Amino acid sequence: MSHNYPALLVTIPLLSAFIISVAGWLNRKLCFPIAVAGLSIAAYSSLGLLFRVLNEGVVNYRLGGWAPPWGIAYRVDTLNGLVLCVISFVALLNLIAGKKSIEQEFPEKTGPFYTLYVLFVTGMLGITVTGDAFNLYVLLEIASLTGYGLLAMGDKDRAPLACLNYLYMGTIGACFYLLGIGYLYIATGSLNMVDISNLLPSLYQSKTVMAAFIICLVGVWIKMAFFPLHAWLPNAYSYAPSSASSLIAPLMTKVMIYVMIRLVLTVFGPKYAFGTLAISHWIVWLACIAIVMGAILALTQRNLKKMLTYVIVAEVGYMVGGFWLGNRDGMTGAILHIVNDALMTLCAFLVVSNIVYKVKGHKFEDLKGLFQTMPFTMGAFVVAALSIIGVPPTCGFFSKWYLISGGISAGQYGFVVALLFSSLINVILFFRIIEIAFYEPFGNDHAHTSQPECIKEAPLTMLIPLLIVAAGLVIVGVYTSDIVTHIIQFAIPKGIL
Repeated sequence: MSHNYPALLVTIPLLSAFIISVAGWLNRKLCFPIAVAGLSIAAYSSLGLLFRVLNEGVVNYRLGGWAPPWGIAYRVDTLNGLVLCVISFVALLNLIAGKKSIEQEFPEKTGPFYTLYVLFVTGMLGITVTGDAFNLYVLLEIASLTGYGLLAMGDKDRAPLACLNYLYMGTIGACFYLLGIGYLYIATGSLNMVDISNLLPSLYQSKTVMAAFIICLVGVWIKMAFFPLHAWLPNAYSYAPSSASSLIAPLMTKVMIYVMIRLVLTVFGPKYAFGTLAISHWIVWLACIAIVMGAILALTQRNLKKMLTYVIVAEVGYMVGGFWLGNRDGMTGAILHIVNDALMTLCAFLVVSNIVYKVKGHKFEDLKGLFQTMPFTMGAFVVAALSIIGVPPTCGFFSKWYLISGGISAGQYGFVVALLFSSLINVILFFRIIEIAFYEPFGNDHAHTSQPECIKEAPLTMLIPLLIVAAGLVIVGVYTSDIVTHIIQFAIPKGIL
């Protein structure tokens, strides 16, 4: 069975989505357990696949038995093996946590929601596991279209327009990527990533290859919301259903970071990206601007959910800048931050989901007194906040440590300053929330003059997954050394110091 893990990763969730759509017509109560079963198998397969890669090396799987470059090949190494585990476990935990929220927000549409949910995860897993550049585009469109549908199910007045803007920008980004792959096909005659990488070195001076690289890169930047191409993200995530935003926010940007890394390291090659083109210095400065502007824009918000969306914009800058430092510490920090930021973002958005479930809002004034009424939820929020700020032993500290070390080694002190500035702003952002939730319990009175309220926590089905994720932030931090030593170091080419 382990031989078929790559195929099971995509086919089982895909089949589950179709079964859910049928079950929704018969009995809506069947949709949730089918979705959980499908994503549980995907999580088991991704974990088994990662262990297989660690024990045996790179895993290649030919769909239908057709050999590449004519057939579609799935190729799994330590880089995407790690990302596959992140996707599947984030999606599964969020699905379990979101059941009550989904039933509250649209009880009559649970079937369509779960169908779109599982299809989105299928697209994310497919993007990550595929070794074919065009197949990646197809799966990107599956994830994008289902993502638009999930986000549009939110606020009836504002979500459709926000989602339409996302659709416009997302379509432009996907078209850019497709156009770049078209240029690559013209130059090499192949769509298989490894095959392209073998054919490209003799074409490094070609203007066609340069155009393909730049166009693909811009397309991926749009999809990951890299500043200033981020305009679609804040409203799309803010007005989305709680369970949709807590799925897409941790995964979409991180998977697109993975795609950028895959294009550079596997398709075009680090020698081309960091040597022939020599644009890494400028991209790092763009990342510095993204980090600073994301932090400043987050500081201007009075809505918790929208504030978190701008934190995501800054975090994208962390990963883009860290990778384009071009050294081992920077790349280690960027890859590690894919894992850490997915967990941190999931934890923060699950907190928002719990708050919305109980108080029906996520503006700052809705947060008053939550440390008394929702102590476990707010405790998890504190852990997420500390991790985003970068306080040890949470995982966020260690990826920032590698990023700062990489910035110093590369002589990119502007990047180091931007990271420290962002961390300082994060302290202000999150302690402002903690102050409101702790020191302003009920109305304008302070804690010592107000009557205490009883605990009104979210249901256990929402609380337990949240606490698991919060604990995961510390556990991943404690075991960062093992993750880097046994997994991430093998994802970075040996020639990079």
